[in-house]
Amino acid sequence: MLEQIVEFPDSPSGSRGATAAVVTDQWTWSGAVGTDSRGTPLSADTSMAVSSITKTFIAAEVLLLASKGSPNLELPLSRYVPHRLTANFATVRQYLAMTAAVPDYQPDAFARLDRAAAAAPEKHWTLAQSLAFAEGPLGVPGQAYIYSNPGYVLLGMLIEKLTGLPLAAALRRDLADPAGLRHAAFQDGEKPQPPAAVDDDPACGAPDGYLPCRAVASLAAAPGGLAADAPTVARWGYQLYGGRVVPADLVSQMTDGDGEYGLGTMLFTRQFGLGEAYGHRGDMPDHTSLLVVVPAKHVSIALILADGGRSIDRRMADLTTALEPLLG
Repeated sequence: MLEQIVEFPDSPSGSRGATAAVVTDQWTWSGAVGTDSRGTPLSADTSMAVSSITKTFIAAEVLLLASKGSPNLELPLSRYVPHRLTANFATVRQYLAMTAAVPDYQPDAFARLDRAAAAAPEKHWTLAQSLAFAEGPLGVPGQAYIYSNPGYVLLGMLIEKLTGLPLAAALRRDLADPAGLRHAAFQDGEKPQPPAAVDDDPACGAPDGYLPCRAVASLAAAPGGLAADAPTVARWGYQLYGGRVVPADLVSQMTDGDGEYGLGTMLFTRQFGLGEAYGHRGDMPDHTSLLVVVPAKHVSIALILADGGRSIDRRMADLTTALEPLLG
């Protein structure tokens, strides 16, 4: 199936390269085809930027902290993180659910982010500094789902405040290490481990060991800074949504809802043909990623394409169709 992805790399659902992994109760599988943007052949353990799959870690960490006493999910986030983007008194839970009415970065803001990164690709940006690019008026919380990267930056700031640790250190201590994720890197607090893809992001210049470079990685840290290989992403989904790394009652909160988003979790209903499914998509200029977990089948699937902006759902559907006879 993976070979079909690179057969027509310029098609909407094609790519120059792809990696994938499956984790079940009884067996695991991983594979790779094609190359990264510099022509280096991919292997199953090649790290790539998996962008917004990071949000599953942020939500799990906030819920884990809440289960230990703080934060209170029903209190305004402004109680913990005073900021102009928390001034509408949306609750912590609403930020997790993306119903806090905080607008996403606008196209001109992304252009300014690129210019700032290009001016100093090696620069480390703090979470608070990255919010300088967030624009638009706050709305009334609780009325509508609005996908918001700045909202997850604020949740990252919440984690740092409550743990007293840099975001990467908190996620490593509480989630990645307990889940056995040795090949995950929370950028830019951590650097991707080799083998790692090399990006051709025009904002970044020469490779510096981050994906795509330190400035972009740190600007995206909380909502999308994770770099990992497909087996690591699949293992994370299996551990998280199987209740193996955070308690099952917290997982049920992440996957609750009748819309398209729970708490840091995309709700795929029966979109991929195997049953109720959860996970997250990610998209960066050189990588498109998708994590799909079907608890009823005890299966977690990760797919990463070595191109950005691709129609990855179609390729995931091909993969789940091929897997169905093997899952019982």
